[in-house]
Amino acid sequence: MRVLHVYRTYFPDPQGGLQEAIRQVVLATGALGVEARVFTLSPRPHPKSIERPEGRVVRSRSFAAHASCDLGGPDAFVEFARQARWADVVHYHFPWPFADLLHLTAGVRRRTVMTYHSDIVRQRLLGQLYRPLMRRMLRSMDAVVATSPAYARTSPWLGAMVDPERLRTIPLGIVEESYAEAVAEAASIDPSERFAEAMRGSGGRDGYFLAIGVLRYYKGLDVLVEAAARSGAPVVIAGQGPMRARLESLARERKAPVAFLGHVSEAEKMALLRDCRALVLASPLRAEAFGMVLVEAAMMGRPMISCEIGTGTSYVNVDGETGFVVAPGDPEALAAAMRALDADPARRRRFGAAARERYERHFGGEALGRNYVELYDEVCRELGGEMIAAPPGAR
Repeated sequence: MRVLHVYRTYFPDPQGGLQEAIRQVVLATGALGVEARVFTLSPRPHPKSIERPEGRVVRSRSFAAHASCDLGGPDAFVEFARQARWADVVHYHFPWPFADLLHLTAGVRRRTVMTYHSDIVRQRLLGQLYRPLMRRMLRSMDAVVATSPAYARTSPWLGAMVDPERLRTIPLGIVEESYAEAVAEAASIDPSERFAEAMRGSGGRDGYFLAIGVLRYYKGLDVLVEAAARSGAPVVIAGQGPMRARLESLARERKAPVAFLGHVSEAEKMALLRDCRALVLASPLRAEAFGMVLVEAAMMGRPMISCEIGTGTSYVNVDGETGFVVAPGDPEALAAAMRALDADPARRRRFGAAARERYERHFGGEALGRNYVELYDEVCRELGGEMIAAPPGAR
């Protein structure tokens, strides 16, 4: 079976959680015999086609990225149509409005699946203008996948625009073997030495609470800095982004024990996860639709603290089982959870073991691959019991 994944950006361009989620789907289904390609845009699409371990990445030129909506030129329409003819199933990753235009203008005659990663939550005016196109796109899909039961239940657009019989729930996940090299390299990394100067800002105590990700508005890191000031618990923030200067200023003002590490490598991230007391995802907004970093923490057997925002974060991190789930935007509630874990090593170990067990059951590569392959088979069987044959010589 041939599957074409479609999203606005992909590796080797700057990475993010959604690109990693797509990579993991490709890897997991590839282990079960699916041949995958990724069609994407890039500001520097040279070379146009790249062979990566998970499959071929085909790129057209990106000309704009207003409101996270990369736009392509005429070549994007031509190349997308060519790649769609190659595929048995075209797998879109939402949101990317330009993909709706690609799909509807190309007249795709393949079975179609969409993974609905997130509502459009910030660009409200543009969202209003986009809604008719979004409705048409969603209703044209053979199946739409929500990444958690909570998101399927709480998204107003999924409820209004997708018939229940076409809506599925498949959690995101991680093929553990894809992290093996980074984990092996992490064995020789001591974060307290590698980031000694920065980590002095976290109070110099053994162990720390860890936040990882791009420093954006919806990550709730200002609340985390305030919680660190109130609890006295050391916090390490790994990642770069537009809010760094503001957060550093806030930490100085509040005399919070917070260290800012900036960008870290995959191996350094694994070392930080290995040694942290808990992973904290303080996002208070639905823009945090799942939280792949939570799955990474669960894979590493670490307890977690997250916020109840009606998305997949509380599906990965189960309150009282794998960690704590607190009220969003509440620094005192977050500080209390940090104090509780800080003072109770036995509880940290119990939560961490439960997190690892939940990863293996729900978020490992075997479950991820099996669920998507079963869905691909299901939508293809709807043609009358036969798989779709790609046109001979399609490239």
